[in-house]
Amino acid sequence: MDGPFFDNEMPDAVLFCCTMNAIRSPMAEALLKQHLGTRMYVDSVGARPNGEIDGFAIAVMNEIGIDISQHEPKSFEDMEDGYFDLIVALSPEAQHHAVEMTRTMACDVEFWNTFDPSVIDGGRDQKLDAYRQVRDQLIRKIKQRFPQED
Repeated sequence: MDGPFFDNEMPDAVLFCCTMNAIRSPMAEALLKQHLGTRMYVDSVGARPNGEIDGFAIAVMNEIGIDISQHEPKSFEDMEDGYFDLIVALSPEAQHHAVEMTRTMACDVEFWNTFDPSVIDGGRDQKLDAYRQVRDQLIRKIKQRFPQED
């Protein structure tokens, strides 16, 4: 047992973070919200947000019926709610920020090393495939980490 809750208990508030809060963390936020509804508070931030949600992320989430087009990337400093039971870092840079938060907040940090699909060169189809792989990996991780209760 480590952190504020046991491994088999669900956290009340989860924060996903990645580098820019434009691809991985907004996808994870939307997927967990779809998976569990309003059973927990979910948010996402980036270590260095750049202002816009990624168009390929919007496209691959639309394929599964989730609209993230209204997401506005924000930083750790922009967070409205400062308390989370669990922070899930999806990039090494975000993990560093998450660990820093544990100095002032009693929370667990998990690192799900998630590929950044924006680095893929190639045509639209190759890029979309990379984004789909990230989306599908996040779906698997979320279903495993946050099982639905009967």
